[in-house]
Amino acid sequence: MIRSICATGATAALILSTPAAAQTVAPSEGGSTRNPATPTVTSYPQAAAGDGANTNGYNLSRWAEDWSALRDPAKRRDPIDRLKFLPLDGDGDIYVTLSGEARVRVNHTTNPNLRETRAQRQDIRRLVLGADVHVGPHLRGFVEVAHGGISGVALGVPAATLRNDLVVQQAFVEAGADVMGADVGVRYGRQEFTDGPNLLVSQRDNNTIRYTLNGWRAWARTPLARIDVFDLKPTQYGDLGADDDVIDPARRFSGMTLGLVVPRRWLGGSKLYFDPFLWRRRNAVGAWGGRIGPAKRYYAGARLWGDAGRWTIDWSANRQWGTYIDQKIDAWQVFLAQTYRLGASPQGVRVGVHADYASGGGGYGDGTLRNAYAPFGNNIYYSYGLFLTPSNLIAVAPNVTVSPTKALRVTAEYQLAWRDNVRDAVYRANGQPFAGTQNVADAKIADVARLQAIWSITPRLSVTGRYEHLIAGPSLKQAGYRSSDFLAGWVSFRF
Repeated sequence: MIRSICATGATAALILSTPAAAQTVAPSEGGSTRNPATPTVTSYPQAAAGDGANTNGYNLSRWAEDWSALRDPAKRRDPIDRLKFLPLDGDGDIYVTLSGEARVRVNHTTNPNLRETRAQRQDIRRLVLGADVHVGPHLRGFVEVAHGGISGVALGVPAATLRNDLVVQQAFVEAGADVMGADVGVRYGRQEFTDGPNLLVSQRDNNTIRYTLNGWRAWARTPLARIDVFDLKPTQYGDLGADDDVIDPARRFSGMTLGLVVPRRWLGGSKLYFDPFLWRRRNAVGAWGGRIGPAKRYYAGARLWGDAGRWTIDWSANRQWGTYIDQKIDAWQVFLAQTYRLGASPQGVRVGVHADYASGGGGYGDGTLRNAYAPFGNNIYYSYGLFLTPSNLIAVAPNVTVSPTKALRVTAEYQLAWRDNVRDAVYRANGQPFAGTQNVADAKIADVARLQAIWSITPRLSVTGRYEHLIAGPSLKQAGYRSSDFLAGWVSFRF
């Protein structure tokens, strides 16, 4: 059962990949957390289990990989493959899989925080080492440690997700069994969680230290349906050793996600999944409009995603309700992303558009709080520079992806962004408002031109380049904010 779980992966984590590229491009933050739609399902229906997408055996969540085939020495291509299956007993039922990553990255941002000031340069280093211990087919343990370093110019005070001497990024135990034909399992400890729309839940691989949570997750999975239940608290990172990375006592995320396979005969042949969900997020120190207080927010929604012919879609909607201090919450989010492959070739050009709505209003205490909020979503989906987030936002972004070679993928996008409610602020990726924008009576936020290229030299080694030009609109300019350029490049090696 454990091996079958490791072989599964949800597509949400590889949002920038196209269906063709999903077969050839090594997983990386550049290719996994930013794109208009989800890639082709490659292991239907197991790929929809909510554990991230596997590409050439690799996954952003390294515990979701299955290297048990490398118990056969004839299938090992190089000495590194030997590290993927290290037997601890004579018959190989007990074995260890080692994993790791080294990433070197440079970010350059003009007008950081959209204020006219000195450009910021971040020189960022990431080192990760993990060990996955399998004890027979029903029990496993996983531990992953990481180091994040940063230097540069005009850094301010770097967040602990960018600078951390040593962190236990993940550590959990997991047990599973086959019960009446269903894979049933439970996991307890520190873990990544990506079971849902990428704009709501994500590992945030853009950071040096990934977003993780602590608690339990349990599931039951059959060939046509699944159910996941969980109760988790996020990790509160320090920036020193492993002792200061603790469980956040102020926040809690729990709920249930279902998964159903859409009949393949529909739409003339398709690979689609329908995932309803019901979640609850509690936060003792919620913040809106300068006020801090307790918040309880419920999410009821669904996601339809996958492939239908040449179309790749990722559609989701959710309603949010609850309370924030003395305000009722009543908010909505709708995310509609789709691409279409031109021509019959899997390497063909893909054109697409995503259109997104996140309600706004009430953030400054004037009646019902209608600002939508993502629990811990993909922060770079709307702005590589982290200047936008799906709260009080309307965005439309046509895009095109080309693959000149199997190893190279280039995506260009032009996004237009407005506010849903001009009496509320423009919000950035950390959920904080751009101060003063709530006093500007103009809906237009910005236009954002974006370009990204990913060169997968080998399945283990990739190079990513990223550029963004944010053209500040009236709601930002009239509050004293400026346009900005963002340029980033990095090399990532994984084993």
